[in-house]
Amino acid sequence: MIPMLLGVSLLAFALLQLSPGDPLAAQRNNPQVPEELIHRIERQYGFDKSLPRQYAMWLGNVLQGNLGYSFKYKRPVLDVLLERLSATLLLALFSSGLAWLVAVPLGVWSALRRGEWVDKTVSVIAFVGMSLPSFFLALLLLYAATMLPELPLLGRLPIGGLTSPDFDSMSLPSRALDIFLHLLVPGIVLAVGSLAGLQRVARGSMLEVLRQPYVIAARSRGLSERAILWRHAFRNAANPLLTLLGFEFSALLSGAAFTEIISSWPGLGLVALEAVRAKDLFLVMATVLMGSLLLLLGNLLSDLLLAWNDPRVKLR
Repeated sequence: MIPMLLGVSLLAFALLQLSPGDPLAAQRNNPQVPEELIHRIERQYGFDKSLPRQYAMWLGNVLQGNLGYSFKYKRPVLDVLLERLSATLLLALFSSGLAWLVAVPLGVWSALRRGEWVDKTVSVIAFVGMSLPSFFLALLLLYAATMLPELPLLGRLPIGGLTSPDFDSMSLPSRALDIFLHLLVPGIVLAVGSLAGLQRVARGSMLEVLRQPYVIAARSRGLSERAILWRHAFRNAANPLLTLLGFEFSALLSGAAFTEIISSWPGLGLVALEAVRAKDLFLVMATVLMGSLLLLLGNLLSDLLLAWNDPRVKLR
């Protein structure tokens, strides 16, 4: 993981340096900022040094827990990330959990009803979900949320933001419900694309396992269909799904950027976009490094779960 993170950070740093723009463009274009102050900032953050020296300084600061300073937000990068990271992780976990809770049972059900109307209907819905752009689905759901009447026990679906203006005056159950309602629109948008792919993988893997000789032998011994399905077949069919777990979570985080911008969700999506446009070097590097770290940790979790689920896989 460490060589991968170093390689990603080096490549991202090189691409940022090759891109047009200046991290201190706002200060240079401001006549109220003296030239001496700009030179002092360049010396402090190493902008007056060679590119290898700049990268070495940045890497040394990161190893000490200092992610740098955001010139766009005029705050330390760590403060900007911590302020928005929780909202992005909450959205990713909600949409990921929703996708898995719906996709896996649908995939198993489709495999058990292969060729029937249930299987064909679910397949059509899955293909539509895979081909529908997330930003277009977000716009449709936002429009529907404004046109729908108030839902029983829930009220009207909120649009934008993480909480309502009167969130601080609510009771604890009301706060949880308020956050849940704000999560629905962006969470469903992210879950739909992931759900479609997971459902197809679950269906194909289950169909392959149900044709294996040990499943036929279990039926011949008189085991119940429920025991055959969940105790024997599904455990082996889950291996491809566990392999996809790390990639799916990372894809949700990267795909959340457009959804967050469209649905006004206060996550890292808009922050990352503005940082790239302003060439906020340290903030862009921190977001790239964080995304890479989450991808690697997701893959590690997938490997551990695969070894726990399948005794044939050994940790060496």
